[in-house]
Amino acid sequence: MPDFIGPGGLPRCQWCGGAAEFLPYHDNEWSFPVADDQRLFEKLCLESFQSGLSWRTILNKRENFRAAFHHFDFHQVARFSEGHVQRLLQDAGIIRHRGKIEAVINNAQRAQEMVVQEGSLAAFFWRFEPVPDPLTAPQTQTTSPESIALSKELKKRGWKFVGPTTAFAFMQAMGLLNDHSLTCISREQVEQARQQFQRPV
Repeated sequence: MPDFIGPGGLPRCQWCGGAAEFLPYHDNEWSFPVADDQRLFEKLCLESFQSGLSWRTILNKRENFRAAFHHFDFHQVARFSEGHVQRLLQDAGIIRHRGKIEAVINNAQRAQEMVVQEGSLAAFFWRFEPVPDPLTAPQTQTTSPESIALSKELKKRGWKFVGPTTAFAFMQAMGLLNDHSLTCISREQVEQARQQFQRPV
């Protein structure tokens, strides 16, 4: 797939040319490694909301989601009641899908349990970091053995809306793998960030 030539005449992943808002997300966030529990929880929730929709829709509503869910502080979201669900179902700034809203609340409660069991969400998620496969070209997969295993384990622990495709997109975005195209300017930046990254334990 040909690169998108962005500002400065520099090549980037083709997908980031699809909308103006993709460019800063691509250059500053996507695939850079993350160990912050709140950011990890947020991303998994947003990927769940994306199911059946476009990432552009979710990205454009991200600040609304953050406002609605207390910036994805899972300790606060875990205390949401049916009254909160009703309020969120009236919030035109987010995706008003009862099942997905209830899944975020459920998953916040499961996240609290995970912190007790594992020490942090980061310590759990980074256990599923795949070994880089030089024979697999970037952005040619929508699932992987690791995302299937992650999805299975999350579901076993009671998480919802966390299928293998959602898990794979989460892993791409949070830097568990560097899936930038081989000629993208961000690929080397992400690789350096991954080399310097302290894997949580």
